[in-house]
Amino acid sequence: MLALRLGRRSGAAVQLRRLMVAAASGGTGFLLLSSLGQALAHPEAPGAASVRLAWCAAPVAATVHLAVAVARTDPGTRPRPGLSAIGLGPGRMMVLSVTTTALSCALGSMLALLFFLHLRGDLTGMPFDGDAGALLAAGRPLPLPATLTLLALVPLLASAATALSLRPREEGGLRGAARRRIAGAYRPAPAPAADDDVPAAAMEAPASAPAAPAVTAAADAEAAPPRLTASPDGLPWGVAVLVAGIGVAGYANRAGVALTPDLSLVPAGLLAGWALAALGLALIGPGLTHLCGRLLQAARPGAVRLLAGRVLMAEASRVGRPLGVVAAVAALAYALVLRYDLGGPVLGPLGGLGAVLVAGCTAATLVTAAIEVRQLRADTMLALLRVGAPATTLRACAALRAGVLLAVFGPLTVLVAELASLTPGG
Repeated sequence: MLALRLGRRSGAAVQLRRLMVAAASGGTGFLLLSSLGQALAHPEAPGAASVRLAWCAAPVAATVHLAVAVARTDPGTRPRPGLSAIGLGPGRMMVLSVTTTALSCALGSMLALLFFLHLRGDLTGMPFDGDAGALLAAGRPLPLPATLTLLALVPLLASAATALSLRPREEGGLRGAARRRIAGAYRPAPAPAADDDVPAAAMEAPASAPAAPAVTAAADAEAAPPRLTASPDGLPWGVAVLVAGIGVAGYANRAGVALTPDLSLVPAGLLAGWALAALGLALIGPGLTHLCGRLLQAARPGAVRLLAGRVLMAEASRVGRPLGVVAAVAALAYALVLRYDLGGPVLGPLGGLGAVLVAGCTAATLVTAAIEVRQLRADTMLALLRVGAPATTLRACAALRAGVLLAVFGPLTVLVAELASLTPGG
């Protein structure tokens, strides 16, 4: 009930992002139900239905990624120190975020089921002169367990991913962290070693006396969070996975592969290489973003370059990973369209829907991550405006960050797409 009240009082932008999650969940649920219809319509070819179901993994992953990004930017379920006093600590707010995500995805799944039944003619007759009935096994009864399992897949995965992403990092939440910090500040000083030079008054000091400044500083240093500008650790691993994926794809494509429009005859080696290359791009995204910020500050930077570089370094983990995923999707689209001549009309309606879902979800996730960074940096930007920084400087910083990231990730995307679809024996 509390999740519904918070959702009703949210702004238009928040509601729009939740509707995007519901739309993505509905499209993905429709694709899952279409794979079930394919299996029911052609029971003699279970392999084709299995391949169609396996290709639904990409829209499912993109939808879950978008749902987690939207949950992170929801201001209504963000933990606040004042709410812990009434029992709404980080753990409870995380439960509210998970509930909101589950409700949005469940709404999309219900709409997908209604549209699927409408196209099959189970509600108001056969639409479109029965053209869609052949793809969706019209006239055959739907197995209820399989239907419910496929429809519950996206809400369950999105809820689990949201809970994992928003779980309280400190044991006991904000109150537990505050208790540990207070206890560390008033930690008794260790008793000095017995020595003739130590005065007796010092030996008889009460145990409840405040700690020495050095001890307090050490406790604060232990409790201090890591630096925001620390370099992400995934760059070497990402490069290794990316190179391995390109190598596997090149080996599988050594004799040349002719892909069919339904992508049902993709060799396992080529598919594994593409998956490894996409994973590598997603892993190196934060590291490359951090490196871009460091390069912006090289060679006597001015105010614009210094501020833009600092923001990129501080927000490399939040922006870099969605940017890497966008680069991976763009590389795959480049390879399929320009190297294998598989465009939207060739893929068919269901393949085109899957491509639109993956591309739209990844782009929306990147925009949502940018909104999250803007929300986190709102106080800093306001402070800069108050001290006299011109608004044109802040806009120049944003344009510079976008231009540098585009200049780095654009050629990298084209290079990875060319190498992953290269035919060594050709």
